[in-house]
Amino acid sequence: MASPVLKLLSTEMETLALFTFSVLLLSAVLWVYAKFKTKKAPPLPPGPLGFPVVGYLPFLRPNLHHHFTDLAQKYGPIFKLQLGRRLVVVVNSPSIAKEVVRDHDAVFANRDPPIAGIIGTYGGRDILWSPNGTYWRDIRKVFVREMLSSANLRACYEHRREEVRKAIKSVKSKIGEPVNIGELASSTVINVVTRMIWGSTLGSDEAKNEEIGGEFRELMGEFVGMLGEPNISDFFPWLARFDLQGIKAKMEVMRNAVDNILEPIIKEGVRIVSEKSRSVSKAKGDEKKDFLQILLELKERDDAGRSLDVQAIKALLLDIVIGGTDTTATMVEWVMTILLDTPEIMKKVQKELEEIVGINNIVEEVHLPKLSYLDAVVKETFRLFPALPFLVPRCPTQTTQVGRYTIPKGTRVFLNMYAIHRDPQLWDNPMEFRPERFLNQTSSVDYTGNDHRFLPFGSGRRICAGISLAEKMLIYILSSLLHSFDWHLPKGENLDLSDKFGIVTKKNVSLIIVPAMRLSKSELYQ
Repeated sequence: MASPVLKLLSTEMETLALFTFSVLLLSAVLWVYAKFKTKKAPPLPPGPLGFPVVGYLPFLRPNLHHHFTDLAQKYGPIFKLQLGRRLVVVVNSPSIAKEVVRDHDAVFANRDPPIAGIIGTYGGRDILWSPNGTYWRDIRKVFVREMLSSANLRACYEHRREEVRKAIKSVKSKIGEPVNIGELASSTVINVVTRMIWGSTLGSDEAKNEEIGGEFRELMGEFVGMLGEPNISDFFPWLARFDLQGIKAKMEVMRNAVDNILEPIIKEGVRIVSEKSRSVSKAKGDEKKDFLQILLELKERDDAGRSLDVQAIKALLLDIVIGGTDTTATMVEWVMTILLDTPEIMKKVQKELEEIVGINNIVEEVHLPKLSYLDAVVKETFRLFPALPFLVPRCPTQTTQVGRYTIPKGTRVFLNMYAIHRDPQLWDNPMEFRPERFLNQTSSVDYTGNDHRFLPFGSGRRICAGISLAEKMLIYILSSLLHSFDWHLPKGENLDLSDKFGIVTKKNVSLIIVPAMRLSKSELYQ
């Protein structure tokens, strides 16, 4: 029989063992918890090294879309660059692009506007550069629902028809002579857009409309060029006060020139809207309003117009002129270039036009939805030569994980659509121009941003607001030019397919080609 002393000793040893086990168990739990809590965040994306202070800036090549696509071959679907004080992340895969524009759309819904963009748009008051928030939602809603509604676009059809017919008549007068396609398309589009914006305000003064359209056309070329010009102040914000390259000063001069055009027109629009508001004789259905009058009427209403003032109206009008002209004119030139380079595809397009429109008829907008092959040609051109190869940069409002990497708050994020659109893992023989890849698909690839392999107009809440107008104008101008004329290069000239980087990536050499009559009757050109 064990003594009481042994029993006591045994009990104490059991208690000590239990205490020791409890301490070890608690220590293990605390160690695992601490390790979990101190787990490192995912790293930044990989990328090339640069120099102190300036980062990778000295190594950038002029054609950034080509350069970044080459870097993607080395560093993969997402990489980073330090450009001065700016951290830049470039996304080169559709799956990571989807994370940015859909999964984390709210986080990446802001822009990182250049100084030139802020100055040129009255402090970033337009749809393109203004930050995500109440103001941006209000003006975008006004733009999409009020200005570019289906009813408004139908009401503006005559403007589009008249300007396209003028362009055809102008080309007819130059049969056998070289025609600059980019200038022709730009002139046509800006005439359409300015008539839609303030055509009713200026009334039947056609000469005045054309004069203002010409002034705007000259200004917009410089304006867009200034937005795309590298500015050291954007990479080193502490240098902005010195405006070393004079970009801020130049943009202020251009904005003042825009004011000189817009302010008299807005003043006249205010007068007309004021007179209409005092008159009760006109029925609502009989009124014909341009975009300016719609905006001015909304401005007077407490609900829809709470975000609209004169500066906001001017910024919105600039958005329409810039967004509606430069991209469309550039893509007209690219499509015509590609078709001249692939004459067998040109023949297919013209055959479709003969079948749908008829050689004894002219193209009308009612024909456009039936031109499926031309639509595929345009999409294939957007794939190979996207007008905005990086879209518009996004900027996260908080540090976020994307593609297993950390994207810090305030990073400038580029979606490299040029690389995605040419990725051989996504597209069969991607360097071959093959419109058929957009025909007879089980899932339609369109401009709505749902297929992240093909995002020429972006995706998510910051998708281009003017797609409906841009698509309509682009197809209408192209179909009219291709149906009315045969085209060839001037004798001894070679076709140039090189491009030059900018906010909108244009042809390096302007397309100048010679028309020949194609329709059966001369009066069809009038």
